[in-house]
Amino acid sequence: MSEYWLISAPGDKTCQQTWDTLNNATKSGNLSVNYKFPIPDLKVGTLDQLVGLSDDLGKLDTFVESVTRKVAQYLGEVLEDQRDKLHENLMANNKSITNTQYRMPIHKNTLLGQIVNVARAKVKRAVGLTRSPRTKSATPTPSVRTAGETCGDPGGGEPPPTPTSPVCDSAYSDQHGCWPCEHHQHSEGEASQPSSGRCSPRWDEEDDDERTHHILTQGQDRPYPKPHIPSDLPTYLTRFQWDMAKYPIKQSLRNIADIISKQVGQIDADLKVKSSAYNALKGNLQNLEKKQTGSLLTRNLADLVKKEHFILDSEYLTTLLVIVPKSLFNDWNANYEKITNMIVPRSTQLIHQDNDYGLFTVTLFKKVVEEFKLHARERKFVVREFSYNEADLAAGKNEITKLVTDKKKQFGPLVRWLKVNFSECFCAWIHVKALRVFVESVLRYGLPVNFQAAVVVPARKSMKKLRDVLQQLYAHLDHSAQQGHAQASENVEIAGLGFGQSEYFPYVFYKINIDMIEKAVFNWTNVEIAGLGFGQSEYFPYVFYKINIDMIEKAV
Repeated sequence: MSEYWLISAPGDKTCQQTWDTLNNATKSGNLSVNYKFPIPDLKVGTLDQLVGLSDDLGKLDTFVESVTRKVAQYLGEVLEDQRDKLHENLMANNKSITNTQYRMPIHKNTLLGQIVNVARAKVKRAVGLTRSPRTKSATPTPSVRTAGETCGDPGGGEPPPTPTSPVCDSAYSDQHGCWPCEHHQHSEGEASQPSSGRCSPRWDEEDDDERTHHILTQGQDRPYPKPHIPSDLPTYLTRFQWDMAKYPIKQSLRNIADIISKQVGQIDADLKVKSSAYNALKGNLQNLEKKQTGSLLTRNLADLVKKEHFILDSEYLTTLLVIVPKSLFNDWNANYEKITNMIVPRSTQLIHQDNDYGLFTVTLFKKVVEEFKLHARERKFVVREFSYNEADLAAGKNEITKLVTDKKKQFGPLVRWLKVNFSECFCAWIHVKALRVFVESVLRYGLPVNFQAAVVVPARKSMKKLRDVLQQLYAHLDHSAQQGHAQASENVEIAGLGFGQSEYFPYVFYKINIDMIEKAVFNWTNVEIAGLGFGQSEYFPYVFYKINIDMIEKAV
């Protein structure tokens, strides 16, 4: 499924309730599969800034998507015969997965495992976590935390009274290599505290070679991909994590949008340079190859002739190469000596022939060459310009070899560059979608920021029914709809209600098509592109404008 819906709805008492409501409404009839779409706490700014940014993000969305598809399309062109492998080369990298969601399995028996164990033991002693034998034999009392809790004190409770156990949150975890524990156990010697949302660093000494680390997605444990391995596009979208390193949330929304715009703009400029250079090389090679395999009228003759076919180093005589149609072979053999004077008798020789033409030689005096060409053209015989020079012939063959070598040298780095920058563009595109959802949600639902974003994967045959279910579920958000006014007005651009969307829904909605191989994926309605018209309800391959000159009619 290449079509995904990115929606958001205002939070109820908690965002989890909104999430549960959405799942309960769509799971009956298997209308869709839903995934949480986490968006960090971004800086809101002023209302005027949000309204202006809403329009600009729409344009940025179109631009980034177009560059992403351009990179994917050119990667397919570069792969040529391996184009069927394009899909497996279009990957996105989940670099934002933190250690709280994934741990690299380490074998204890390896050198790396022994080093890690020694380091863990030293850290334990440093923080006072090494237990005495008597404490170790004590029966632990579990204090279970729910999977939905995060490190930090969500309820504002008192911290645990044990000062020797340093608390950890997600930031501490990332910096110091500990992981927030979902099921933390306290010994009898420790004060049993109610779930305060905090936890101590944890080091697992068990051999976790074959352990699969999971995250909770839609109520089920699902394996998360390794952070350093690129994931496919659906996985990146459905398990989206904001890239804090590239797009710091301490920056304003405008600055984040500018960062993405500059990043993708640079990729677009570099793509033009690299594609021009590679296409020029590829074009030159194709032209030479075409000359090697085309018709005798156009192909290179160097690999067809030999030294013995020519009269060389003669002051008066020269040898010409003549292309004769197959139907005129008999005419040539019978009359070539009569085309002009001073032709050496019986000097013609058939060197090569293809389906349509034959390549003949003829020896004559140099001073009648131009006259021979003129009369030969009248008889439909074509004289090819050719001078036998062994140095030039060797240089021509070396040129082809050089171009083939240069193309092979550029192929690998270019494919790697395209793969890396496709990933960059695609990730940037999804971050733009996240920005749009955040801005539109704040404009629609107001402050404080409280909404739940989700990626909805509709069942192929249930899209209309799913749309109706969502319309009923969130109809209360559209006050005018409750009064019976239709809101699905095409091509209406309303500040804060989506830029250039062809349909309006009471909830924030964006359609994402991640099929980068499909040739026609754009709906040109309401796409602002220089020279193609802005906000036209229809797109035509030719320039089209309707003019109504009835100045009396009220509604034109």
